Amino acid sequence: MTIAKKAAWLALTGVLVVGAIYLYERLRPRPHTAQPNVQVLAPLMIPGLDRQRTVRLYLPPSYANSKERYPVLYMHDGQNLFDAATSFLGEWEVDESLNSLAQARHLDLIVVGIDNGGEHRNLELAPFDNENGKAEGDAYLAFIVEVVKPYIDAHYRTKSGRDDTGIMGSSLGGLISHYAICRYPDVFGKAGLFSPSYWYTAPIYAYTKAHPPRTDARLYFYAGGREGEHMVGDMQRMVTQLRAQGFPEALLSVRVAEDARHNEAAWRAEFPRAVGWLFGAPL
Repeated sequence: MTIAKKAAWLALTGVLVVGAIYLYERLRPRPHTAQPNVQVLAPLMIPGLDRQRTVRLYLPPSYANSKERYPVLYMHDGQNLFDAATSFLGEWEVDESLNSLAQARHLDLIVVGIDNGGEHRNLELAPFDNENGKAEGDAYLAFIVEVVKPYIDAHYRTKSGRDDTGIMGSSLGGLISHYAICRYPDVFGKAGLFSPSYWYTAPIYAYTKAHPPRTDARLYFYAGGREGEHMVGDMQRMVTQLRAQGFPEALLSVRVAEDARHNEAAWRAEFPRAVGWLFGAPL
């Protein structure tokens, strides 16, 4: 075997090994880790898309023994938020983090996790058409605003006003969360924008200029320094644009974790800081 063929064979073997490890980690059974105060609700229908979607609900530890009302955070990719068994490659541990924050800093809130649509995710979380197809972001957000939120407000003790309603997600979830706070400024008053995929749809900059978020909203931007050459730059471009448009510095938090990558482990680590800042219980 020549040196060139041997090198090619070794490279192919390495790719196959890495692929096998990925598949093993993705498909192997994992234990359920959701805390007792997480519920899985009956699926709800997405109008206009003819799809059902599972919704996962976190209630704060004090909910069962109080008559209080609570602020609400809506999050995307619900499979990845609470339970390792349903996650893609690790969970955010939203329930564990909030249980700890509730005890240590009296931060009590409800989290509503909307599962992603699997093969439909890239279009459901897209605000604008692109080479992948017709965007379904408007239908997906209308589902949250017109179906999920009214259901949650009717069945649980929520503070339903915009000042107590946030939206958060990562990657395409960060992108659609940004679009949401511009598209529905009277519904969402807080947005956590983790690793927002602005590269996926360039019109988001022009849309934000024409439809800026309200200047009393709270915006938390986060990106990892090792997410690729464009992530931090694209995020900083949006932050610079918002500042130029007059968005108040005091209501804008921008964080770059230099060694963090584009994964659930990084977002899990950032979540407590972000949710505390957004809902008034900073670390």
